[in-house]
Amino acid sequence: MSSTNLKVTIDGSAGAAAPYEQLRAQIADRARTGRLPAGFKLPTVRGLAEELGLAANTVAKAYRALETDGVIETRGRNGTFVAAAGDAAAREAAAAAQAFADRARRLGLTLEDARAAADEALRARYAQ
Repeated sequence: MSSTNLKVTIDGSAGAAAPYEQLRAQIADRARTGRLPAGFKLPTVRGLAEELGLAANTVAKAYRALETDGVIETRGRNGTFVAAAGDAAAREAAAAAQAFADRARRLGLTLEDARAAADEALRARYAQ
């Protein structure tokens, strides 16, 4: 299944990621790389669902995840658009850092222990 406007392809074979995750990942990647520029109007949930042969709830789930991640924004009746990319990642990272700091404090960690835990997680994730 593929979309002509977004150039999204959904792999329905066994073992493939869930359709909503495939859709979410492809739109996020295209927005991040600029292939979907900020301000690009996305199809309606129903329209894209019909085009891809998916349930409307599947597309809605992908759109909700993308909106939560700051990749897209809904402007009421005007539709859903690719959000300005520059600040979305920074806002998301700041929110995640704040959540970590709050949780570390509730756990009674010292500032040094919290920094060490964060540094170790970052080293593990970014290790080449």
